[in-house]
Amino acid sequence: MSEIGHNSEPVAAFAKEQLKSIIDRIERLEEDKAAIASDIKDVYAESKSNGFDVKALRTIVRMRKQDAGEREQQEMVLDTYLQAMGMV
Repeated sequence: MSEIGHNSEPVAAFAKEQLKSIIDRIERLEEDKAAIASDIKDVYAESKSNGFDVKALRTIVRMRKQDAGEREQQEMVLDTYLQAMGMV
């Protein structure tokens, strides 16, 4: 084996271990994400059984993630469209 190939073996082994570590972390996070998604689904089901409108709850959660200015702009556009359609 050439000197270059010989010197790159430790680097290749390190990269291989680093890659395995990254993949393992991603897989654990994907499992956590699936568990959290299941928990969220359960909360929505519980809220529905308590008489709450799940669609409205999802809208509120989405809106709370938005910047206040962005939300105001979106509400203004929606209001304009609703007025144009004669719905308000």
